[in-house]
Amino acid sequence: MPAAVPTLHIAAALIEDETGRLLLVRKHDTTAFMQAGGKIEPRESPADALSREVFEELGCRPRRLESLGEFTAPAANEPGHRLSAHLFRVELDGPPRAAAEIAELRWVTPDDAMTLPLAPLTRDVVLPRAGAPAA
Repeated sequence: MPAAVPTLHIAAALIEDETGRLLLVRKHDTTAFMQAGGKIEPRESPADALSREVFEELGCRPRRLESLGEFTAPAANEPGHRLSAHLFRVELDGPPRAAAEIAELRWVTPDDAMTLPLAPLTRDVVLPRAGAPAA
């Protein structure tokens, strides 16, 4: 019987601007673009983890979080691992800037995103939900 695939528990942000463009980030020494966010610490809620990660990575705070559910996907930067991702639609309290481990951020349309190297979660879960009306 094969060993269980290690799972990383994360929180991720679907961030769109007023024109419907999606914010994607790329971490230092990686090629895949993905959502801002990161690992959930012990005894930390997914929403608290995302608020912390967004502030660390983008230098601004979430003004509003809307849970879109929990999804699984292969991890982009940790070979042999899977993600269990709590995805939130996020409104920011100011303009984002690349900080901490973020090397680059880009505002892209969903069509433009498909021309970039994308993390599996972004490609398979986030993009189909981009542009959907907020609840």
